[in-house]
Amino acid sequence: MTEPRWLSDEEQRVWRSYLHATTLLEDHLDRQLQRDAGMPHVYYGLLVQLSQAPRRRMRMTELAKDAKITRSRLSHAVARLEKNGWVSREDCPSDKRGQFAALTDEGYEVLRRTAPGHVDAVRQALFDRLSPEQVEQLGGIMRALAEGLQPSDPNADLPWLR
Repeated sequence: MTEPRWLSDEEQRVWRSYLHATTLLEDHLDRQLQRDAGMPHVYYGLLVQLSQAPRRRMRMTELAKDAKITRSRLSHAVARLEKNGWVSREDCPSDKRGQFAALTDEGYEVLRRTAPGHVDAVRQALFDRLSPEQVEQLGGIMRALAEGLQPSDPNADLPWLR
């Protein structure tokens, strides 16, 4: 058995800072959205994705894949959003097992009202704290991480495909 490549002191410091900052950022955005719209950040993200989709609807499997959440978690979220009248489910005419999630007019209105406060929260928590150069660096770092972590194998065992 080979010895693990332990993190250096500096890598350990950066890793812990990353975990601390992302936890605080997600909590900050969750609290803002709960206060302003009564929904968690992940639900807001689903509404945004639907608002940008053609005819404001997506297949549930595609929505889970894009949101990087399990189909089970998506089903639960959509059920809650349906209960609020913000999303509806539609059967897929070409696939009896498939379903679409569709953003309702009421859901679109909630998103329209909530977006300005959410953008302010994101700007205050992230972009206002960074110089333009740091924003550019952060963008490059996040793209590198996302590209490196995105599986190229179409049969990869990913939670949102289960």
